[in-house]
Amino acid sequence: MQLSESEISRLLMSHSAGTSPGFLLWRSVLRWQRQVTAVLKDESLTHVQFSVLSTIWWFDRQGHVPSQRDVSNHASLDRVMMSQVVRLLERDGLVERTVDEHDGRVRRLRITPEGRTVADRAVALMDATDNAFFGVLDDLPGFIAGLSRLAGVTELASATDQKK
Repeated sequence: MQLSESEISRLLMSHSAGTSPGFLLWRSVLRWQRQVTAVLKDESLTHVQFSVLSTIWWFDRQGHVPSQRDVSNHASLDRVMMSQVVRLLERDGLVERTVDEHDGRVRRLRITPEGRTVADRAVALMDATDNAFFGVLDDLPGFIAGLSRLAGVTELASATDQKK
């Protein structure tokens, strides 16, 4: 992005951290992440592990056995990170990784009974945390719609409609 000197001057004259959406978003995310980290610590999960486990849990509830790529795309994680996290969850007995019966290159992820128990608790805790944190907003549905636009998300549920 190129700005002229006059545009720079104009923007600097009206700049205030207190009204900068980027700064306020950053502060909000940090505050929310601290709460999430504290809640998930009791379940022995990191936030990334929770994201992967809850995504597999979500797909399972939709009747879909996702591939590693499905989960990676849904959770917006790069493949290397995804593979590392799945290995840890597999080691801890929370998920199973199997070879797809139609394509040997594809790994399918299934939540184990223990993983389902952990995910049930963690998802409920995260929902309660989100409700408390975001409950101060006057228009939560509008906020969620705005975040969805910013995140480039049209509808997460459509991910399961691809392959059932």
